[in-house]
Formats: sequence, C-alpha cells, structure tokens
Amino acid sequence: MRLLVVGAGATGGYFGARLVRADRDVTFLVRPGRATVLRERGLRITGAGEDDRIDARLVTAAELRDSHGSDGSYDLVLMSVKATALAQAMEDIAPAVGPSTAILPVLNGIGHLDALSARFGTAAVLGGVALLATSVDARGDIVVLAPGATLTLGDQRGGAASPRAGRALELLGGAGFDVTVSENILAQMWHKWVFIATAGAITCLMRGTVGDIVSVPGGTEYAKAVLAETAAVSSAAGFPLPDERFATLQKTLTQPDSSFGPSFYRDVMAGRSTEVEHVFGDLTSRAAALSVSTPLMDLATMNLRVYEHRNTHTAV
Repeated sequence: MRLLVVGAGATGGYFGARLVRADRDVTFLVRPGRATVLRERGLRITGAGEDDRIDARLVTAAELRDSHGSDGSYDLVLMSVKATALAQAMEDIAPAVGPSTAILPVLNGIGHLDALSARFGTAAVLGGVALLATSVDARGDIVVLAPGATLTLGDQRGGAASPRAGRALELLGGAGFDVTVSENILAQMWHKWVFIATAGAITCLMRGTVGDIVSVPGGTEYAKAVLAETAAVSSAAGFPLPDERFATLQKTLTQPDSSFGPSFYRDVMAGRSTEVEHVFGDLTSRAAALSVSTPLMDLATMNLRVYEHRNTHTAV
C-alpha cells in the first residue's frame, strides 16, 4: 500500500520518517522550498535520544499533478498541515485521491472534517488525533521534545472500523509509534481540542508557560476557569470529558514549575502566525451557538486576532 504524507514538518515528518524506517512505501508532498532543504540535508530527526536521517521520496504539488493526472493511486493520505493551509492542501492532494483512498487528517480542531468531506466525501475522510511533542528547528530538522508518540484514527461516523480505517491501521501499525482505532473518534478529537484550546489560551494570553502562570496569585484559578469553559463547550456538543480525563488535563495545566508551552505559545513567541480562527474562533462560535458562555476564551480569541492583525499590517 502507498502512503502520501502531506507536509514534512514536526508531525508529518516524524510519522513519515518512522514509516520509512518500517519499510512502508511513503512519499512526502512538500512545497518547493521544503523540498530543497530535504534534498540537501535529508529528513533528520534529533533530540530526546533521537539521531536519524533518511533520504525521503519527495513530490511537489506540480509534480504530483503532472505525474498522476487524476486517477489517484495512493491508499492513504496523511494530512499534517496547519489548518490555515487546508484549502490549498485539498487542491494539491486531489490528483492522489482515488475511489478507495482514505484521507487521515491530524489537524487541530474539528472544522476540517466538514471541508474535507464536502470535497472528497464523508466515507473517504477519517478522523484522527496525533499526540507528540516535536518542533522544527532553524535548519529544518525535526526536534523531538519528549519521547513517545501516538496516533488514533477512526470513522468519523462512529461505530466499528470501516474498511478504510482497517487499511489505514494496517499501513500505519508497527512503525515505532502507537496507533489505534477508536469507535468514537469525534470524542477523541473534541477532547484534544479542549486541551489545545485551553493550553493555547492561557499561555498566549499571559505570554508565559504553565509554570509561569501558576506561580503568580490567581494563575491556577485562571487556568482552571479556562478549562471549565472549553470542557463545557465539548459537553454541550455531546462529547463530555470523563472525570478522570478532566482531572488529568487540569493537573497538567496547573503543574507548578512546568515549562510546558504548546505550539500556539511557541508560535506567538517566535512571531509566527497561528491557527486562531480554526482552534479559538471556531470553538467560541460553536459555544455561542450552543448558548455556552466563554468570556475568557473570547478574550484570548480577540487577543490573538489583534496579534494576527498587527503581524499582517507589519508585513505589509
């Protein structure tokens, strides 16, 4: 079976490299600039005891279009781009999607499922949750910040695994990371959304790590209040967090001396653009539609919207 990994960054690059090492047929769909870096340096994984380099098979969107026409020849498309790049990515992968192709997006939030389903059909699009701690350094290498990575997938319609989910599990399994099929992948995606939105909101609004926030008066209560808001939205949408899961998230987000800062926070501190509309904006919009009050998330959303506006204005 053939796998197309869309993006060779912190997520796609990591999973794709593991799959190459497991002798899977992997091709990376990348932008021309990223292709140049990878052809010069190779795809490198470093940090947390990792030190690996692979010569990845690469293709650009133009090359994919020219070589494959519109017949589609990939069994699985693993999408690991940022939500801001989703529209272009859907255009880019179209030549690779055939009648039996499975598309597995591991983006933040949940709105991308609707966009992909509208373009390629609900049956083709799986739900997915990736949990790993990686980043890309200035040289383009993937840095593992903490060991361990998991990938959960499932039919977004719920229930027993579909044939596409089964094929995806067969292709992805046994490659050096944990992969499982969930019968309720939407709940898994909502629960990750709660964590990403809360962690991003508290650290970006306060411009500090979890440890920085809880070290000051009111910091712990603030983190708990934001988590309560996002969890209430998930519950109103039909995906309540189990008590144990809620307690685990609360502990993580109020841990004294924690150096944790999510990718949202790292992007803001580095002056990069964020997925504010797809993670914060979509969540607060759904909260309003569900009549759930989220004043702290609304404030964090406006804060990042101002940040994005200033970045855009400065760039111009």
